[in-house]
Parts: sequence; C-alpha cells; structure tokens
Amino acid sequence: MGKIVFNPNLCTGCRACELACSFYCEGIFAPSKSRIRVVKMDWQGVDVPTGCEHCEDAPCMLVCPVKAIYRDEDTDAVLIDCDTCIGCKECIVACPFGAIHFDGRKGILYKCDLCFGDPECVKWCFTKAIEYVPDVEILSEKVRAKHASKVAKAGEASRKLATL
Repeated sequence: MGKIVFNPNLCTGCRACELACSFYCEGIFAPSKSRIRVVKMDWQGVDVPTGCEHCEDAPCMLVCPVKAIYRDEDTDAVLIDCDTCIGCKECIVACPFGAIHFDGRKGILYKCDLCFGDPECVKWCFTKAIEYVPDVEILSEKVRAKHASKVAKAGEASRKLATL
C-alpha cells in the first residue's frame, strides 16, 4: 500500500499524467476525463499536479449520506461505489483538493482509485513530480512534514486560481 505524492516543483506541465490516466480509465486521451489534473498558473510560470490525497479522515467519506465512498482494504484508496451513489455531489463540495469530478454524460462521480495499487500517472511522470510512495516512507515524520508542506502550497495555489 502507498500514497501518491505530488511535487509541484518538479512538474513541467507536460500533462502526460493526465493523458495516461484518461486512457487507462476511459480508453481515450482526454485530459478532462483524467482523475489527476495539472493546474497551470501562467502568471507564476508554475504547473501544479493535483489529485486525490486518499485522506486518512476523508471529508468526502464523512459527508456521503449513503456511504457510497469507502476505503479499499487492499490499496487503502478512497473509492466511490457508483451503484450506491445517489449523485448528491456533497463529496465534490467537501473535497479540499477538488479531486472528485462529475461525468454528466454517464451521470456518475469519479476520482482517483490509485489504479488498484499501480498508478498509471506515476509511470508516465518522467520528472518524478508524481510518485507512489510506500506507506512505510510516508510514516517517517520528516517525509510527512515535507509532503504536508508541498500539499499546502499546491492547495493554496489551487485556491488562488479558483478565485480568479
């Protein structure tokens, strides 16, 4: 088991992660269908990869009125059971990372599922801006602090973008 770790300092904005994700999950090269997003901030010359953090106390899981969001025992990923989901979209509002999306054509909510423990986005990120880190490494206090700082900066950048 592990977690995806985003490092915006290494992202070049190539968006290979988005293409890999959309092709793996949907069978098409369509960044809008990707579970991971690269937020481009032209005015700062920064690209910020963002996606589901599979939070320990996932806000999306806590607000789901029908318990359609759950944690997979094998991968530790936070997943959405589309058969149980009623489409209320409370999880979209609750997610601090903007990582849950709605497909209006299919009428379903979707998010990163860690590709069942082998994330495709990581394989195609040649700069290592996106890495799949084993839980053992994440448990290290130093690594956790470094990761929290990166996530906070990326979240701040995403919030600034959203207010424009």
